[in-house]
Amino acid sequence: MIDFIRKEHYTADDLVMILQILRDPQNGCPWDKVQTHMSIRMNFLEEAYEAVDALDAGDPELLCEELGDVLMQVAFHAEMEQETGNFTWQDVCDGVCRKLIYRHPHIFGATPGTEGINDWDSLKNKEKGRVTLADELNSVPRAMPALMRAAKLQKRADRCLGSQPVDCNTMEAAIRQLSVPDPDPRDAEQALGRLLFETVRLARAAGLDPEQALERYNLQFVQEHCGLDNTD
Repeated sequence: MIDFIRKEHYTADDLVMILQILRDPQNGCPWDKVQTHMSIRMNFLEEAYEAVDALDAGDPELLCEELGDVLMQVAFHAEMEQETGNFTWQDVCDGVCRKLIYRHPHIFGATPGTEGINDWDSLKNKEKGRVTLADELNSVPRAMPALMRAAKLQKRADRCLGSQPVDCNTMEAAIRQLSVPDPDPRDAEQALGRLLFETVRLARAAGLDPEQALERYNLQFVQEHCGLDNTD
């Protein structure tokens, strides 16, 4: 049994200490101490999605709980890196504080208020050493939902190449290719990808978030069909 002193209120540092206890090679939790970055990778995404659900529900109590779960995931991964000597929880906190200060020169600069937030992207690119379009595109996380990632890729490309018009011809050709009987699976998948990618461009041209639009239509679909009798 671990000699642990319970408190009326705990802090972020207590969270790190609890994780260190759980990860202890001899006396830690059998599950927690054997986890790796990859074994809990999907947990991170699931907790983030649950926090977003709480945001959408407008439930402060649930949001507080879900943000705690997201924070635990952050601390869990930081603890794994501390065990290997790469960085610590304090390094994570220090890094994000420095990033916020650097990216808000209009607040934290020598003369606050003299620079606007319009330079956010250029500050990020300078900080990350991104100088080419390839640098920008390769920095978009591959784990993002596909519609969201497509919108991000297009936005970054537009900054370098100028706003690109919706390619209606490509969309029509893709629909025709998908409509033929028994299409070749590889060709059909590529055609569908082109169609979805241009649909994202169409959404952006209309000032809409494609991921959010599909999410809301999914919800509408569920609501419309929940009352149907599916026992046939």
